[in-house]
Amino acid sequence: MAPDRDDDLEDLEDDYDDGDEAPQTEVTIEVTGLSLYTHHGVSAAEREVGQRLVLDLRLEVGECDATVTDMVEDTVDYASVCERVALVAQQRSYKTLERLCSAIADRLLADYRAMEVWVKATKPEPPIPLPVESVSVEVWRQAEE
Repeated sequence: MAPDRDDDLEDLEDDYDDGDEAPQTEVTIEVTGLSLYTHHGVSAAEREVGQRLVLDLRLEVGECDATVTDMVEDTVDYASVCERVALVAQQRSYKTLERLCSAIADRLLADYRAMEVWVKATKPEPPIPLPVESVSVEVWRQAEE
């Protein structure tokens, strides 16, 4: 039979008896280089043909129980975050990266226990007539209290 989660927490509390408190740990989860094929852009051609977009994400989780319980259920599952971001980025087309990043940030704040989120979208091969390595947009949002 699997140990009860409450028993695990009680064992941890026993480690901090005599009035000692468990150390507080702030958690940040980062995803770098999530590469997706999307259909975002100002021109109709960009939206029709599509292009690769690279996303970087940061979620400020704050204190989370996983630092002591070692359980995925006690933190933000980054695999789930990637799936959710891919869904938002691929379910509809936006003209601007600003709007796309905002939609992703809003969805992450709504669906996960994060105090702040940061989303960066990069077009590695932007369709502009000058030699540019990439263009990117960053959006930062805080959860409403």
